[in-house]
Formats: sequence, C-alpha cells, structure tokens
Amino acid sequence: MRNFRLLPIAFAVFCLLGTADARPGGGSSIGSRGSHTWSAPPRTSITPGWARPMDQSATPRPSPNYGGAPGYAAPARPMPGYGAPAYRPSYPVRHPFLSGFAGGFLGAGLFGLLSGHGMMGGMTGGTSFFGFLFQVLIIGGLIAFVLRLFGNRRQSQMGGGSRGMSAGASPFGNNGGSTPVTLTNDDYTSFQRLLLDIQAAWSAQNMRALASMATPEMTGYFNAQLSELASRGARNIVSNVQFQRGDLSEAWREGNLTYATVAMRYAMTDVTTDSMGNVIDGSSTEAVTVTELWTFVRADGRGNWILSAIQQAG
Repeated sequence: MRNFRLLPIAFAVFCLLGTADARPGGGSSIGSRGSHTWSAPPRTSITPGWARPMDQSATPRPSPNYGGAPGYAAPARPMPGYGAPAYRPSYPVRHPFLSGFAGGFLGAGLFGLLSGHGMMGGMTGGTSFFGFLFQVLIIGGLIAFVLRLFGNRRQSQMGGGSRGMSAGASPFGNNGGSTPVTLTNDDYTSFQRLLLDIQAAWSAQNMRALASMATPEMTGYFNAQLSELASRGARNIVSNVQFQRGDLSEAWREGNLTYATVAMRYAMTDVTTDSMGNVIDGSSTEAVTVTELWTFVRADGRGNWILSAIQQAG
C-alpha cells in the first residue's frame, strides 16, 4: 500500500523530467540547413557564443576527423585557384557499382589466398590453364588501374593551382557551391510572423498548420514530440509570445533554394499540464526568455518561407 501512495509522486517527477523545454523543438537543435547543416552559424550580437550542433538532422554527418569549433564542420577542402588541387570525390563515391563489383572479385581472390586455395580458389577453386589466364588478366587490370589512378592524382596536383574558381563556389570548406543573398524587410517580417504562428499551431496541436509552415523533416520532429507528450497524458501550451529582437546570422542560395538563419530572442509563457489541467512543468504566470537560431528555406520565385531548422544558442 505504501508503494501505491508513491505512484502519484513518481508520475509527477517523471513528467517534470520528461517535459522540460517542451516548446517547439523541445530545447534541442534539430533540422537541416542545406550544405551548412554541420557548419557553425556565424555569431551575431545576440548569439555571441557558438550555437549547439544538430542533435537530429536528415543531413548526413560529415567525417568526424576535423577540427575548428567543437562538433562542427569538416576541414575546408582545398578549392581551385587557392594553390591546391581541386577536390575530387573518392573512386567508390564516383563509381559505387563498379567499385562494389571489382571489390567483390578482389575480396573473393584474397579469401582464396588466405584459405590456401590460390587466387581463384575463393571463387571456383579451378586450376586449369583458363583459370590461370583469368588470374593474369585480373592482376594486369589491377596494376593498370593503380598506375592510372596515381597518374591522374599527380596530374591534378600539378594543374590544380592554375584553375579558376567556379561561379558560386566558396573557399569555406563544405559550404562550397552556395552564394550569399540579401534579404528584404518583408523577409524579416515573414520570419517574425512564422515564429508566432508556429508557436500558436504547436499549442493548438494543429499538425496541418505546422505542416504548412515547416519542412517535412521539421514537421516529423514536431509530430513525434507532440505524440510523446500525448502518450504521457500531457500537453504543452506556449502563449503570450513576445518577439524581442532578431539578428541575421547568414543567408545564402543553393541551386533553386534560398536559406536564412536568424537569431531570435523572444519571451513567452511555457506551461505543460496533465489531462486534468494540473501544471506539471513551467508556469502560466511567469514568462521565460529564449534565444534560438531558426533557419528558414524557400524555393526561389515560388512559395513562402518555411522553417527548416532550430538551433539552441551556446
């Protein structure tokens, strides 16, 4: 009986720990910023520290072997015209099917050697003259491939420094191919309106409205967060949202998409209640102030700005 008396307390503690930062995004860094996803957004006057790297993103994470700001983008790739060879993807990346096919043959041959059945033992185990001839052809092809590979690499190293930079390319690492853009006052008005409208749709649990103002990726995160709250019998309500200040971090174009990352500071009341309306987290009377970086995207010439990422300030 004593244990049953503790259940309401345990449930309240569970809800309190599980619903902290229950506003849209849940206090996490989520979403995608195009080729800038794993790059640190430039600092602003209201975000002088580093923004927290993405906790969740549909954009694949780059190689972990890089330096710079903790948790951020890969080292700058040498760009044409900067005294270094132009970046070229590895052979398996450029030829995935061919490299997989050749790798299968080579792997089978190595397995045959390791198991004591000869180079062809891993595939057929044949020792006939035709089998020997096939071995010679494979070895000769591998030697020719290696020589050609090293020849191309040496040629690119010799000629890389004289090539000009392509239009739209950037010397800033993995952000190559994006060009800066200039925003208008209407754009900033749209960002501010989206901040308020997304908070309202979140509080109303209106997924249709959220889907019209965010990318499918962000809509999926919002849906998962609201579902998690509902599974606990909880609901988060954000109200009295007051936009205080905004500052552009960066705006750029990639292909037919334009991105803008904006640091925004706003105040709100953020409260989470149970199914009976009892407050289990936050306060309905005391406002909290939040500073986040929101990234918006739109297709040039058509469509409106929609939310593609939320990052927490450092």
